[in-house]
Order: sequence, then C-alpha cells, then structure tokens
Amino acid sequence: MDKFRKRLLGILLTFVIAVPAWFLGKSLPIIGSPVLGILFGMILAFWKRPKEFNDGIKYTSKKILQYSIIFLGFEMNMYNVFEVGKQTLVLMSFTLTTAFLTAYFVGKLLKLDSNTKILIGVGSAICGGSAIAATAPVINASDEEVAHSISTIFLFNVIAAFLFPFLGHIFGMTDHNFGLWAGTAINDTSSVVAAGYSFSNEAGKLAVIVKLTRTLMIVPITLILAFYTSRKKSNNGKGSYNIAKIFPWFVVGFLITSVINTLFPIEVLNRFLSQSGKFMIVMAMVAIGLNTNIVKLIKSGSKPILLGLICWFVLSLTSIIVQYVLLNI
Repeated sequence: MDKFRKRLLGILLTFVIAVPAWFLGKSLPIIGSPVLGILFGMILAFWKRPKEFNDGIKYTSKKILQYSIIFLGFEMNMYNVFEVGKQTLVLMSFTLTTAFLTAYFVGKLLKLDSNTKILIGVGSAICGGSAIAATAPVINASDEEVAHSISTIFLFNVIAAFLFPFLGHIFGMTDHNFGLWAGTAINDTSSVVAAGYSFSNEAGKLAVIVKLTRTLMIVPITLILAFYTSRKKSNNGKGSYNIAKIFPWFVVGFLITSVINTLFPIEVLNRFLSQSGKFMIVMAMVAIGLNTNIVKLIKSGSKPILLGLICWFVLSLTSIIVQYVLLNI
C-alpha cells in the first residue's frame, strides 16, 4: 500500500494528460493518441514538478507500458492470422529480415546507439508504436530513446497514409497487391487503415489482416531481444544470465489474451479491453514525454529520422519485389 500511495500521484497525472490526447487522437487518427500523448508530456516536462510525482511517472512508463501490451491481445483473432496464408508469411519473413538488417548496418554507419537502432528497426518492421512499447522494457531503453523512435515512426506513418494510395494507383496495383503492400510496409494500424481503405474496401480489409498478423511478430522478437540483452549484460560483467529474470512475461500475457479473444469473441467486452490497452499506451507515452528533454531530442533528431527513412524505403521496396518477383502475385 505504501508503494501504491507513492505512485498514485504520478499515475493520476499521466491519466489526466492522456485523456485529452486520447480524444484528440480519435479526431486526428493519422497523428494518433500515442504521439499526442508523448508531445503533451514533452511540453509539460518544462514544468518543475514536485518530486512526489516521479515514482508514479516512472512506474507508468515501465510497468503500465508492459500491461498495455497484454490488453492489446484482445484485438487479435488467430483465425484471421491463419487466413492470410502462406504467401503473407513468406512476404513478412523477407520484409522483417531486410528491415532489421537495414536498421543494424545503417544505424552502425550513422553511429546511433544500440537501443535506438533496435527500436526503429522493430517499429519499422513490426507495428510502429506497439512494437516499440513492447521492446523498450525488454532492452531497458531510456525514455529519450523511446521518444526518438516514436517520433521517427510517426513521421513516416503520416507520409505513408497519403503517399501509398497515390503510388498504388500509379503502379497499377490490384486490390490484393496493394493490401499486401500496405499491410507489410506501413507501420501504424491507423495509417494502414487510412491508406488501405483509400485505395479500396478489399485492399483495406486485407491490409488490416496482414498488419495484425505482423503484430504477432512481437512475440518471437521480444524473446530474442530478451536473451540478447541478458547475454550482453552477462558478457560485460553487469549481471548473470537468468532466464526467469529476463523473460518478457507480458508477451505471454499478450498470447493468452489473443487466444481468449479468438475462442471467446465477446465483441463488446474484448473491444473495451483492447481499447483500455491502447489508452494505457497513451498514458505510458505521456510518462515518457514527461521524462524527455525536448531540446536535446531536437538537437540529436536527424540521424534517427534518416535511419527511419532508409528502413521504410527498403521495407517498401522489398515488399514489392517479393510480391512480383518471388511470389508472382
């Protein structure tokens, strides 16, 4: 109870700031509530807040962020994942691999820190903000590293929502081709929906299913990163290799809630729970913003944006090449 009282003020502060970000984000889906949450938090970071808020803010940015991923499982339907079939899984294996390799090697050339490379890589390859939210606690990313990555991914989400339908028509893509392309190459769900349905209803439906299938990749990727991070610490003499300690248990929770949603599709309840998870992400983004130095972020922001641009370009190009050359769709 004592710990709870210490955290309560900070948690309530993030909740209060998250409410306007949530509703404004609903009106501006291309921008999205998480981005507005982190922006509001960064603006209010200039306020010299009493130290009583700090425990709750830290708890929200770390623990509530993890709990939010568990609740997101309530929007996953495994039947839809199996429906997309072999073609999509082959396509995703190529796009994920190229995105991660690009993030690693280009990030190295740009001399970016390891965590920023990983976060931009998973954000580009998997599902934008949700993937960054799932990965950040596993690799012990700082709030500023998360802020850099979220800001970068957001920029290309907005561009993609407007640019992809235009390019799809220029390239003469079919609904099926465009749905696969949008679902594998655009990061955030809201931008996938906007781009997919702008092209056609059929393309939009397929794009959303492909996008949700990509979300499941959070599970193996976070497990791999957990082992990698633990081994790295162990090799550097900063701790022992302990599977139970480094295992991202919240990912197991995500899988369990996904199965519950698939087997017991109580739409109203599951929708409420998944929306609760999304609101918790906004709260966590507010907390991250409150701990971020916006001046420092702007000064060092060009390299992450360049990495994000290159990852996005390579990802988009790979999706097209695999569809037309390898799969002959």
